[in-house]
Amino acid sequence: MVNFGKLPLVISALLLILLALYLGAYNGLFCFFLSYFKGDNPRYALWSPFIWVSLEYIRAHLFTGFPWVSLAYSQFKFIPIIQIVDIFGIYGLSFLIVFINISFFFLLDFFFSFQPERIKSKFLINNIVAAVLLFSMAIGYGHWKKFDLANRNEKKSLKVALIQGNIDQNLKWDTKYQDELLKIYKKLTLGAAEENIDLIVWPEAATPFYFPNDIANQRKLLQLGKESKTHILFGSPRYIKNDKDITLFNSAFLISPDEKILNRYDKIHLVPFGEYVPLQNILFFVDKMVSGIGNFDNGEEHTVLSFGESKFSVIICFEAIFPNLVRRFVKKGAGFLVNITNDAWFGKSAASYQHISMVAFRAVENRRPVIRAANTGITGIIDSRGNILAQTDIFVRDVIIGNILPEQNYQTIYTQYGDVFATSVLLVTLIFGVYSAKKKNSRPVSA
Repeated sequence: MVNFGKLPLVISALLLILLALYLGAYNGLFCFFLSYFKGDNPRYALWSPFIWVSLEYIRAHLFTGFPWVSLAYSQFKFIPIIQIVDIFGIYGLSFLIVFINISFFFLLDFFFSFQPERIKSKFLINNIVAAVLLFSMAIGYGHWKKFDLANRNEKKSLKVALIQGNIDQNLKWDTKYQDELLKIYKKLTLGAAEENIDLIVWPEAATPFYFPNDIANQRKLLQLGKESKTHILFGSPRYIKNDKDITLFNSAFLISPDEKILNRYDKIHLVPFGEYVPLQNILFFVDKMVSGIGNFDNGEEHTVLSFGESKFSVIICFEAIFPNLVRRFVKKGAGFLVNITNDAWFGKSAASYQHISMVAFRAVENRRPVIRAANTGITGIIDSRGNILAQTDIFVRDVIIGNILPEQNYQTIYTQYGDVFATSVLLVTLIFGVYSAKKKNSRPVSA
């Protein structure tokens, strides 16, 4: 907010505190509702996974949603356990994590509580058995899925190159450096093209100009496609100008070796205060924290791009943390996913590492490999089991070359039906909440 939004330090600190208070409120509400359900029954803690998942789901949708680092993402390196998200989504894994931890709570409470009669041993045993059974089933499914995916042999590999330009955010839109930035990407692209690549990917907003509107620079990129003899996907803003105003889009373009623009995708889910200012009539004093003309407008089409027999979709930056959005691209026919992003805004913080860990779950949910090109990192290749096969460091200029196995025909339960599990949990929690409230209100008041 200070470096790129140019906001005063005091205002930035206040906004940071407000965001922390908002996100922290969900933990506070979890404790409040758990206490509300408690009553005189020590088994109240069994409602923990229901309340937690309900609040996570609400946080992912309220005020356009902010599902950053939900509980399930903590397991991104535990490959067998995360495989269940192709059925239940991340909320199913969050539910399992909380349920297992509650089982530990009951176990500790039974042995160390000063009131051992509160929890009967039969209830404790049933709870532990349920936790072990659910965990074993999840692990078993994860290991079975490894062999199931390996036995589908219809996949044809695709060789890709991912370019990490590592362009300083403060120089990106400085016209004095425009030619230099293009030379960097040209050199990296032509170097990668020597490896007989099927697709080369640049990051979000990689071009320091508006690709469809700047004809001179547009020709340079189309010529680069011809020189590299491969297809190139890159991010670039574009605008539509009319008599009254200018409409700006954050877009991705696919160009071919024969100097044609094959297709484009316009980002659907924009970043509040980053790419547009919500409630502008009220928050007229707040400017967005990006360079460009006016506010960005959102796209509406879940576009599937293609070249040859390959079909894929692009998810731009922030969009990668929204499972329900990403699955719609796969449902329309995407055989693999491309995530282009500019995480330079995060600096040398944990956010870049968190971002790619969340992207790995989109691969598992939809059983589609994901390739990721980031301006300053982390660029990487993720297979359909969520393994990060290759990745760069942050703030280095680098190229990753590797093979992926697109999947055209198979669709997971999650791809087809989305967050049915999460909405069911939310519904059960609401019903029980209303029931508990009525029960409490109906109790006679003691004299």
